[in-house]
Amino acid sequence: QVQLVESGGGFVQPGGSLRLSCETSPFTYDFYTIAWFRQAPGKEREGLSCISTRDDRTYYADSVKGRFTTSRDSVKNIYYLQMNNLKSEDTAMYYCVEEQSVVITSTCSFTALIDFGSWGQGTQVTVSS
Repeated sequence: QVQLVESGGGFVQPGGSLRLSCETSPFTYDFYTIAWFRQAPGKEREGLSCISTRDDRTYYADSVKGRFTTSRDSVKNIYYLQMNNLKSEDTAMYYCVEEQSVVITSTCSFTALIDFGSWGQGTQVTVSS
């Protein structure tokens, strides 16, 4: 059973930055995709970014492109979401998700990640003045 643990959430003022971390248990397979999602109260889950361990290819949703950056430390099995210029609408619970079968091309299948992925417990991000 894959385990993912998010951390790094907190309270930040608009315009500020946070870096979220997702620590995973070792995988038994070589290649997989790690994605970041968020869900605000009363709203649907929103896919934000993907990174592939096959080739480090990344994908970003338009809502966060240019502000959020995903990366990984392959030695430590830790995945990051650097969030800059945060806005009040970024307030949500943030989750990392892993799925072996998702491949990043010109897009990333957030639907497949929702349906088949392994999810962490989430970390809360609150952006407010």
